[in-house]
Amino acid sequence: MRISQLLKKKGTEVTTVRPEDTVANVVATLAEHRVGALVVSADGETIAGIISERDVVRGLAEGVEVMQKQTSELMTSNVVTCTPEATTEELMATMTEHRFRHMPVTVDGKLAGIVSIGDIVNARVTELEIEREQLTGYISGR
Repeated sequence: MRISQLLKKKGTEVTTVRPEDTVANVVATLAEHRVGALVVSADGETIAGIISERDVVRGLAEGVEVMQKQTSELMTSNVVTCTPEATTEELMATMTEHRFRHMPVTVDGKLAGIVSIGDIVNARVTELEIEREQLTGYISGR
């Protein structure tokens, strides 16, 4: 399945925070939107970084004062992205290899969506169920 198909089903809305926002704001936004990562962007289109729950936990290990730091101090700057033409299989391999769970989707360098490993797993399960039904139908002559 192509990521464009997945985005049609789940939507293209991406929750973002600004690089100058505090980590406390990041935590509140993660909780409010019930997501595990936020794209860091000054304008909602250009990706400056990504910050996840894991980043916050690593920061908290150094002390609670991290909550007053700017997001830009904790975020991952070298963000791996994909295009809508990528496949779920490709993303699953990339996410597993690099050990992250969220990947922004870009079109012409601009933010166009975000996909989580949960989205990928759900899409793959659906694909496999359809394939199983087709094979069962083929074998039974339906």
